[in-house]
Amino acid sequence: MRRSFTFLLRPTAKQAAALAACLHDHRELYNAALEHRRTAYRRAGVTVRYGDQSGELKHIRADDPDGQGRWSFSSQQATLRRLDKAFAAFFTRVKAGRTPGFPRFKGRGWFDTVEWPRDGDGCRWDSQPEHPAATYVRLQGIGHVRVHQHRRVPSTVKTISVKREGARWYVILSCDDVPAETLPATGAAVGLDMGVASLVTTSDGERLDNPRRLAASAGRLATAQQALARTKRGSKRGGKAAARVAALHARVRRQRLDGAHKAAFALVRDYDVIVHEDLRIVNMTRSASGTIAQPGRNVAQKSGLNRSILDAGWGVFLRVLAHKAESAGRELIAVNPAGTSRTCSRCGHCAKENRVTQAEFRCQACGHEAHADVNAAKNILRAGLALRDAAEAA
Repeated sequence: MRRSFTFLLRPTAKQAAALAACLHDHRELYNAALEHRRTAYRRAGVTVRYGDQSGELKHIRADDPDGQGRWSFSSQQATLRRLDKAFAAFFTRVKAGRTPGFPRFKGRGWFDTVEWPRDGDGCRWDSQPEHPAATYVRLQGIGHVRVHQHRRVPSTVKTISVKREGARWYVILSCDDVPAETLPATGAAVGLDMGVASLVTTSDGERLDNPRRLAASAGRLATAQQALARTKRGSKRGGKAAARVAALHARVRRQRLDGAHKAAFALVRDYDVIVHEDLRIVNMTRSASGTIAQPGRNVAQKSGLNRSILDAGWGVFLRVLAHKAESAGRELIAVNPAGTSRTCSRCGHCAKENRVTQAEFRCQACGHEAHADVNAAKNILRAGLALRDAAEAA
C-alpha cells in the first residue's frame, strides 16, 4: 500500500528563512510558467507543454544562480508538473461540461508546498542516521533540518514534500509497499448513519459524539477576525493578526482530524464489515442563496446547516476510515442513502410520514418505533450486505 507520513519540522531561524525563500521562488516559477502558457496561446495559438518548459529550466537556473539556481532541479520539475496537472484537470472539466476553473496565478499564502520527487535527488530522509537522538532531513539549499519523528517509517521513502501551515513547517513522506497491519477478525458488521447531532450512529445503537470543534472556537475566531478587519492590508500588524486567525483554524483542523482518527480506529477494531452512506458533501453544502431573479428560500437556516455539516467533518472522517479499513483488512461498503431515513427497518414500508421528528421514527404500516438514526443505520447495513451478496453472486 502507498501511505504518507507527516512529521513536524524544527528548523532554525536561518533554515526557516531559507524554506520561505524556497517556497517563494517555486511560486514565482509556477506563475512564470503559467504566464508563458497563456501568452504563447493568446499571441500565437501555440500550446506549451511540460516538456517544453522543463527543457528551459537549465537556462533559467543559469541566468539566476543566486535565485532559482539554488534549489533542486527535480523539485522545480515537480512544480512544473503541478501546473501541467492543473491544465489537464481544466481540460477534463471542460470536456465533462463542468465549471472549467482555469488555472490561476498563485499569490502569497496560496502556494505552501514544495515536492522532491525522489529521495536522494536534492533531498535525503534521515540524512544523519548516526545521530543518537534526533532525525534530520537534508534539503538542497536549506541544509539538514531537524524532524520531530513521532513514529517509525515502515517502508522506503519515495517522495518528500515540505509544507508550511501558518508558522509551522511539516515534512510529508510518501512511501510505497507499506505493510498492512491486519487486525483479527470479529465476524461483526455495522451500518453507519452520519449526522450533525451525533457524528455517527451505528446500527447497534451506539452514538459517537460530534464535538463541534469550530463552534467551540467561534468566540476566539470572531475576536481574531475582528482584529484582522481593523488592520491595514499588507501591514505588519495585519500579518500578525492574519497569523493568529490561521493558527486558530489550524488548531480546529488538527482537533477534527484527531477525533476522526480515534472514531475510525474504534470502528475498524470492532467490525469486519463497515457500511456507510455514499454522501455527496459538496452538493449537500451548496449555498441556497440563489440569484437575484430566483432568490433562495430559508437561506439563513441552510447556511447554518451547511456550517454544522462542515464542522462535523464527514469528509475527513470517511477518508480516514477508508485508509484505516484498507490497512486493517476490513471491508468498507458505500451505499446510496436515498430513502434510508424514511424506510422502516422492520417491514420495509417507505413514507415521509414515518419520520415523525428529527430523532423519532414511527412506521405508519407496522407501528415499529425506534430512534430515527438507528433505524437509518440498520437500513444502510442491510443495503450494504445486499450489495456485497450481489457482487459475490456475480
